[in-house]
Amino acid sequence: MTTTTVPSRPAPLAAVLRTETRLFLREPGSLFWILVFPTALLTILGLIPSFRKADDALGGRSVIDLYVPVAVLLAMIMAGLQAMPPVLTGYRERGILRRMSATPVRPSALLAAQIVLHGAASLGSALLVMAVGRIAFGVRLPGQSAGYLLALLLAATCVLALGATICALSRTSKVATAVGSVAYLLMMFTAGVWVPVQTMPDLLRVIVEFTPFGAASQAMDQAATGNWPGWTHLLVMVLWTAVLGRVATRLFRWE
Repeated sequence: MTTTTVPSRPAPLAAVLRTETRLFLREPGSLFWILVFPTALLTILGLIPSFRKADDALGGRSVIDLYVPVAVLLAMIMAGLQAMPPVLTGYRERGILRRMSATPVRPSALLAAQIVLHGAASLGSALLVMAVGRIAFGVRLPGQSAGYLLALLLAATCVLALGATICALSRTSKVATAVGSVAYLLMMFTAGVWVPVQTMPDLLRVIVEFTPFGAASQAMDQAATGNWPGWTHLLVMVLWTAVLGRVATRLFRWE
């Protein structure tokens, strides 16, 4: 009697995503920094009376108006640079990705699930930030919603590509955490967390606008005021995403 071996089919992405989502929800630290911290920071800044006053130097807007896009970008930076790299490098370091190659669960499905999960978490945090800004401090919703959404998606894609590049270049989770922390601080500055990009000196602002989050901050700010984001800012994000995605694809190792 002949026994026929039926090759196992790869597990669907949805199944892997459900499992990774359950594991993600068990990490209160990641949930806090991605979902709670940006909104908490915006709330603290919004409670400062001078930050809620319109300023002619800012085009009749208040400082808190400028910080809503910044808080949105902060959530993405947290997800892409602080939360995702240690998880993926930890999987590889412990040999989980290598062992998965012999099962119906493909390592690529796990990578895709992590990208989708952290991308969704950062977008959910963006909605929370915008809701609190509107309800608590009267910040207007984006005047150019389509342009704002485009800039938001490009920024999320860019930070996830940067996070994947960090995973590709880091051999261990400790290295990924260290590299991610350095990138995190740099991206926070260029996103305008400490000093809004709009208030930076001219030369510094020009330089910052050619970084992923400097361009994202400007594009989202333009869309918030009702204008279509500058094509230069959108192109900067596209180019960064393409370059980082290429590097991550070529250098990423499953073991």
